[in-house]
Amino acid sequence: MRVPRFHVDTPLSPDVRIELPPQTAAHALRVLRLQPGDAVILFNGDGHDYAARLVAGGSREVAVHVETRVATMRESPLRITLAQALARGEKMDWIVQKAVELGVAAVIPLVTERSEVKLDDKRVTKRLEHWRAVAIAACEQSGRAIVPLIEAPQALDRWLATLERSEGLVRLALHPGEGLRARALQPAPRTVTLAIGPEGGFGERDLAVLRTAGFANLSLGPRILRTETAGVAVVAALQALYGDI
Repeated sequence: MRVPRFHVDTPLSPDVRIELPPQTAAHALRVLRLQPGDAVILFNGDGHDYAARLVAGGSREVAVHVETRVATMRESPLRITLAQALARGEKMDWIVQKAVELGVAAVIPLVTERSEVKLDDKRVTKRLEHWRAVAIAACEQSGRAIVPLIEAPQALDRWLATLERSEGLVRLALHPGEGLRARALQPAPRTVTLAIGPEGGFGERDLAVLRTAGFANLSLGPRILRTETAGVAVVAALQALYGDI
């Protein structure tokens, strides 16, 4: 039986007792039906798993005793940053979830020329908190002990202005038609920044500023994928070719 994994936002070390956050405690008791003595794994994003056991479980709190710390080896040798144009509704949740499961290092939500999703400041804050929770849940499920960076939505040109020029960095923008194929990258990349457009793809202005910033067009072949499929498909292909799949 698989041992449940829980994220906790607190320092961890062997031989300490902590209380699980209320939402996590409720999940452990009411959904998983865990009992005192049951094994769990905790992680806080520092790259380690912490084996622990429930020592008390009441109606309002769950206490666990941390037993050991183990360094994990689940981060890909290929560091991928996924810059994804905002997608509608639950599509963005799905993109974040699957990208994290596939091992991306960061997700950057973008507002582009053809973006139809508009978020005011209040909605940005709520969506960012939600996407970070989705990323944490994906780490719990996939076994990752480092939570990828999820940034606040930002305009494409403003994001590009923050990128540093550096040798060895591969920058790719998915665009139907002619372009590089993932298997043709030489030498094998260690760091990739991948830009995915919205429904309808990148506009001409977007493509121009991406080219100026050093992005090469990437093609997935003759079929045009939906925005919620495209980024996940490219990440999976890159991980298979140059990462750890």
